[in-house]
Amino acid sequence: MAVPTHLPCDGCGQLASAEHIARRLQRLEWATRFRPIHIQALLLAASAPEADSDFLYSPDPAFTGQAGNLLAALGISTAGKSSEEVLGDFQKRGLVLAHLLECPVAPGTKPTEAVDMIDRHLPQALARIRRSLKPKRVLVLSPELRPFVPQLSESALGCPVFHTFFATSEGDFASDASEVAVFRAALPALAAPSS
Repeated sequence: MAVPTHLPCDGCGQLASAEHIARRLQRLEWATRFRPIHIQALLLAASAPEADSDFLYSPDPAFTGQAGNLLAALGISTAGKSSEEVLGDFQKRGLVLAHLLECPVAPGTKPTEAVDMIDRHLPQALARIRRSLKPKRVLVLSPELRPFVPQLSESALGCPVFHTFFATSEGDFASDASEVAVFRAALPALAAPSS
């Protein structure tokens, strides 16, 4: 009997190689290091970015794409700071960035397939938010999560939920001034005022 080389990933549901699983575990390790004890706000995106430099908790101090735009919207400067200093500032504000699908969606995945993956993984993610993370509020950032607004509710998560949709369809957070203002309004006292 042949041993399967790909098994379903617990973090996203995709059939995954050993490398995929190792990468997921590495990202979890990075994120856990900067998880605050009391989570003031959980920032929820649809799926993790492909590039490590776009992943907020990566030790890569480049903070490009999703990570860089989110930090800019929060008014967290990265200039002259190590990744530990930047992430420490993020952590002190009681913020956590989580991805409903903890892994990047495989290249070439059709949008309908990605929606199906989110739908299948949603109950597990909601349980993790309620039982483990226990945030005081949730900000839903990704437009890919629009079809799931009824499930991403205060009654389902046990805390107030704000649907800011502060991201582009590619998973990168937008930098449009009006979207930044809506995002900051949902995070009073957690996002620094713009300079």
